[in-house]
Amino acid sequence: MNIFKLNKVKAMRSKIEQLAETLDDEQAMEYADLFPIYDPDRHEYNVGDRFRDDGVLYKVLQAHVSQVSWKPSETPSLYAVVLAGQDGTDVGVWVQPDSTNPYMKGDQAHYPTIDDPIYESVIDNNVWAPDIYGWIEIN
Repeated sequence: MNIFKLNKVKAMRSKIEQLAETLDDEQAMEYADLFPIYDPDRHEYNVGDRFRDDGVLYKVLQAHVSQVSWKPSETPSLYAVVLAGQDGTDVGVWVQPDSTNPYMKGDQAHYPTIDDPIYESVIDNNVWAPDIYGWIEIN
């Protein structure tokens, strides 16, 4: 590819990433491929930035400059996984959250059991499993 075409492709990618920033979490999950891949080499991240790492969509919790040793899956104080069923996103399969991405009141999730029921959180900051505490079955 010649340098002119390469620069044009880079400019298009930059424009796509700028437009992706305007998506809410539900839309972002649907179009996760539009988000950049995590850059561990001294990249400046701001609160709310989203990116992909190992096929997972993350949201930045604290502004910082990335470091190679701060892998998103191992630094929950900096990054939270964007989970289906949160913030009005489509109902997804329940995933064990941690303190950085708990389910909030009204969030919904399928709980993977024999019947695959849908549960709705009745409390904020819910990190409990639906069959333990803080959820009601809605179907």
